[in-house]
Amino acid sequence: MSLGVPVIDAHAHMAADEAPALSLLAELDVRALNISLGLDDSGRWRAASDFGADRFRELARVHRDRFAWCTSFDLPGLSDPTYAERVIAGLERDLAAGAVACKVWKNVGMELRDRNGDFVLLDHPVFEPVFRYLEQRCVPLIVHVGEPRACWLPLDERSPHYDYYREHPEWHMHGRSEAPSWEALLAARDRVLARHPKLRVVGAHLGSVEHDLVDLGRRLDRFPNLAVDTAGRLLDLAVQDPGKVRAFFKRYSDRILFGTDICLPRALSEMDADEKKRSLEQIAASYALAFAYYASRERLVAGRHTFHGIALAEAEKRRFFSSNAMTWLDLGWPA
Repeated sequence: MSLGVPVIDAHAHMAADEAPALSLLAELDVRALNISLGLDDSGRWRAASDFGADRFRELARVHRDRFAWCTSFDLPGLSDPTYAERVIAGLERDLAAGAVACKVWKNVGMELRDRNGDFVLLDHPVFEPVFRYLEQRCVPLIVHVGEPRACWLPLDERSPHYDYYREHPEWHMHGRSEAPSWEALLAARDRVLARHPKLRVVGAHLGSVEHDLVDLGRRLDRFPNLAVDTAGRLLDLAVQDPGKVRAFFKRYSDRILFGTDICLPRALSEMDADEKKRSLEQIAASYALAFAYYASRERLVAGRHTFHGIALAEAEKRRFFSSNAMTWLDLGWPA
């Protein structure tokens, strides 16, 4: 089942804390960065069972050869003058405890509002001291801003995101005139990149420009401090022309990180036998599909989509699956 090269999954939420899961990852030669999400303004997200920093920190401490972890920070209370100070103190503690990066999630821009009811975007001044601190400390920032372009379009069964928005209508922005546009969210992200040219930013989920690799390439050209990961966007690539996707990976071979966005609803040790079995099957199937798509020209089927792999060249494959994550995220693992 191994790909034949070491694999770093640079975007996962996987509390795989029991021997069967650890053995599976070892068999696949996969190491993973578990990413926490700042879901509230009171630190409760740290103890959350699915994306909590406490769980991912402990997993990385106990299994440091298999897992690293990425922290996040509380959402702002915009009237709190000590907000940035508190966030930076928390980041100091997390970095001392082994965190290798910081994550900001899509709730900034799409959920968080100020006292007037206006959406707070990523370039709001409240975040500037935090970004400046990360830039000065050379701490990478993983940014999930916005959603796939399909989020603002009518539901379409042909879209890779049809099932998600049908099941999570709270995140579907079509027809919601009060919500920021896709363009506004990405423009705010790009202003942060321009203001902090030494801040290394990994745009999660192909930087939310998964539908247009030409546009994504223009942004990578404009911002040398930007890389992207592929987490949760394999099908967005697969429905595009494989030759164009292959050419994109070749041109930006040092700027794209492999990620899956594998999510477990809780730690494996907290699941019953049936849920453990399903979770292990999910992990194995996710990596099998990814390895086949990126490393072969096989005809593949996922859901209602049929497509062919892009068969990255050997040097590109090694950068994509391993060395780019080491470069952009300063992971302490041997290459």
